[in-house]
Amino acid sequence: MKIVVSKNAQELGERAAAKIAELLKNAIAEKGSARMILSTGASQFTTLEALVKCDVDWGKVEMFHLDEYIGIPESHPASFIGYLKERFVSKVPLGKVNFVDTSKDVPAMMMALEQLLNEKTVDVGVIGIGENGHIAFNDPPADFSCKRAYKIVDLDERCRRQQLGEGWFPTFDDVPKQAVSMTVRQILKCEHIVSAVPYAVKAEAVKNTLTEDVTARVPATTLKTHMDVTLFIDADSAKDAALAEGYYEIAQCECEDLK
Repeated sequence: MKIVVSKNAQELGERAAAKIAELLKNAIAEKGSARMILSTGASQFTTLEALVKCDVDWGKVEMFHLDEYIGIPESHPASFIGYLKERFVSKVPLGKVNFVDTSKDVPAMMMALEQLLNEKTVDVGVIGIGENGHIAFNDPPADFSCKRAYKIVDLDERCRRQQLGEGWFPTFDDVPKQAVSMTVRQILKCEHIVSAVPYAVKAEAVKNTLTEDVTARVPATTLKTHMDVTLFIDADSAKDAALAEGYYEIAQCECEDLK
């Protein structure tokens, strides 16, 4: 895992976007097209703002959606489909977009996305880390064994309180209790992973990700088993891990459960 510590969230977003764009352009040059997965949430704002300005042949890029709540419409402020349309899909001419649309027959929708994902490799996974250490909506203790591409998950209290704290819902009771999430195994199938994790509220999660052994209690620790992950953090999210601004690298970890 490569770690890049920036002075603030804005710089982090610009650096993460530049890395994502580089990987997409490399894939397009090599194969004629590229596939990517995008995550959402307040932590991704600066990265997406910078990414839409990058010089990428977007018509050759296919995007997959990471996760979505069950029980809210696209018009809801917290809808991740709405988020992606507003902040990314409407701003670049993507070749193809594949949403996690929970307004449809959910099992059939998950199977259709899985079939698409199985057609060829995803080149770049843009994967955030939650305050509870989750990746996508794989809350602790995460299921590392599921071999499907997506699954229905129950959201834990800390995850739901993060969504409330970010201002997506008026009350805790309004936060959905279930979502459809890409699984841990599917995320780790990405050729490259870029993780943008700014802000002080993520400091504990960053520290646990970097210092804990691979464990379902901190799902993001699984990123350390991947061959090519770049973690972008800022001064605030790096503070508990005692990392100063600069570049770091840690060795890949082995985990039999994820093989």
